[in-house]
Amino acid sequence: MPRRSPSGDQRKRDAERTRERILDSALVEFGEHGFAGARTSAIAARAGVNQQLISYYFSGKEGLYQALQQRWRNTSGAARPDRPLAEVVAGFVELGAKRRSWARLLVWEGLADTGGTDLGDPDAEGGGETQAYFTAMVDDVRRRQHSGELSADLDPAYVVLTFFAAAMAPTVLPQVVRRLTGLAADSPEFLDAYAAQLGRVLGHLGGGTPPPD
Repeated sequence: MPRRSPSGDQRKRDAERTRERILDSALVEFGEHGFAGARTSAIAARAGVNQQLISYYFSGKEGLYQALQQRWRNTSGAARPDRPLAEVVAGFVELGAKRRSWARLLVWEGLADTGGTDLGDPDAEGGGETQAYFTAMVDDVRRRQHSGELSADLDPAYVVLTFFAAAMAPTVLPQVVRRLTGLAADSPEFLDAYAAQLGRVLGHLGGGTPPPD
């Protein structure tokens, strides 16, 4: 019996699965070595694909890096107005614990020269989207201030910075977590307690008179 050629839908699904495997592998490689140290050959080998597919799907290393950042924005979400801020912060803690390479990738961005791929730079490719992502976070905190969820004397940008850093702490500073609490930073016991404590901190920052328009 002659072998049937894959349909257009099947080829599309295969291509999407291949693309996702490459992104999964790239996350690990970039997280371990940063943009400058990551090798596309290592990414391809980890994904079990021909290295040329990285150029085919992503136009090379920088395009792959941009696609990975877009995936992160889509996965994490910037502003979630339907949820209390404590739940949003707890969600970032959980995401960081499950996908530790994301936090490592952000640390590499901060510590290393990424050769013009700093996605916080609006002039870099993809930088405007990343800037919009963080701007949405700040706008969401400002909206919460007007609703009375957060004190009016807090600067929204610094609130986002504080809790963004707090959400990354278990991945970036596991040794400090262990020394302070006696618990492993990736243990459910610590993560549950940490999320609860961050929620209590936020509770103490709430209330008051909304800021003027």
